[in-house]
Amino acid sequence: MTYDDPRQLHPYMRECAAEAARVARGVPADRLGEPTHCTGWDLRALVNHWVLYTSHGLEHRALRRQLPEELTARDFTADPDWPAAYAAQLDRAVAAWADPAVWEGEVDLGAAKVPALDIASMVIKETAVHGWDVATATGRRFHVSDEAARFVLHVVEKHGALYRQYDGFADPVPVPDDAPVFDRALASSGRDPKLGH
Repeated sequence: MTYDDPRQLHPYMRECAAEAARVARGVPADRLGEPTHCTGWDLRALVNHWVLYTSHGLEHRALRRQLPEELTARDFTADPDWPAAYAAQLDRAVAAWADPAVWEGEVDLGAAKVPALDIASMVIKETAVHGWDVATATGRRFHVSDEAARFVLHVVEKHGALYRQYDGFADPVPVPDDAPVFDRALASSGRDPKLGH
């Protein structure tokens, strides 16, 4: 499967965003200072990264705008209603990618120009994988359909070397060949799927 049709991929974006919003609503405010399985990141840092890139970043990429410093420096969790604000921003971001034409051409990231399709695909992956990180850190599950999970696995495998170059992924974790597809995606990104079970 080539995964190059926005009409196929946009529903995965919408699905992962909806699940991310659900997980965000269950993050306990009194646990934001606790460590997570993501080395060097407490829950607050993980949530802020997740919110910034999967909602604000996703919309800005669609609009071909750079993320302003005000957003990159913001502590989103300082707002007690951050889960609702995140859900609303996710809706705006997903809507910004509803037009298949937005998936064409390139996105200027400053250091490089990257195909819009790749950017959108990587953010869908980030939404799911960091969503799993947040869910796991708070003792819950992140649910995706097998179809969306297969797409996330495809993105992880396609861009894995790039992520490892910038310490975004650890080395792959061994899992059985018959492991659920989302577990295989997580393992390929250097995460231990057993942490989320």
